[in-house]
Parts: sequence; structure tokens; C-alpha cells
Amino acid sequence: QVQLVESGGGLVQPGGSLRLSCTASFDYYRIAWFRQAPGKEREGVSCIRSGDGLYLLKDSAKGRFAISRDNAKNTVYLQMNSLKPEDTAVYYCAAQSIASPYGWNDGRAYRYWGQGTQVTVSS
Repeated sequence: QVQLVESGGGLVQPGGSLRLSCTASFDYYRIAWFRQAPGKEREGVSCIRSGDGLYLLKDSAKGRFAISRDNAKNTVYLQMNSLKPEDTAVYYCAAQSIASPYGWNDGRAYRYWGQGTQVTVSS
């Protein structure tokens, strides 16, 4: 069964940290993290390729977030530090099994999606 399982969301104070995990039940080509805040469009946060580990980060995440992978576990991690209230959103991981002509932060590039995990940054 093709499945993406996310974990790691929660409530954290501004300046705090969280680590999200996304485990795939299949071999993936690339996994990305998206987020969607209430009333806002979904946006790509980061992505990483399974084979060479090439990764990309949204500009506002640079210096605060880091993405990594453990191929032995088919798991991708999003380490989020220095969290801000504006990072509050539901975070989704998405996976593609082959390369896509769509950009990394275009949801159409991904066939498989996780169920989402809530991240709330608030004092």
C-alpha cells in the first residue's frame, strides 16, 4: 500500500523548534514539505531528492529550517528552528516516484500526499 505517514507537529512557543518526519512506504524520487495556513494558499517549504540529497528551501525558511533524509528508513525530516507565529500551518509531505516537469513547489508535481500535521507557534 502506497502511504506517506507524517509525525512531529505540535504547539511550540516562538523561537522554539520542532522536527517533522515523513515516512514513505515506497521508494521515492523526491519528497517535499508544503504548508497551508488558514485563508492562505498552500506553499512549498522544502524538498529533497532521494538519490543525491539535492535539496531546496523556501527563502523565508533559509537559516531556520533544514531538510534531511534517511534512505534506510525511507524517511525525510524537516527540522524547524527559530519558529515564528507566521509558521503556523498544517504541514504536508508529498512524494513523487519519478521526476516531473512541474517545479518543486508546484503541488501538481506530487502524486502522493500525507495526511498533514498541525504546527502551531504561539505564546
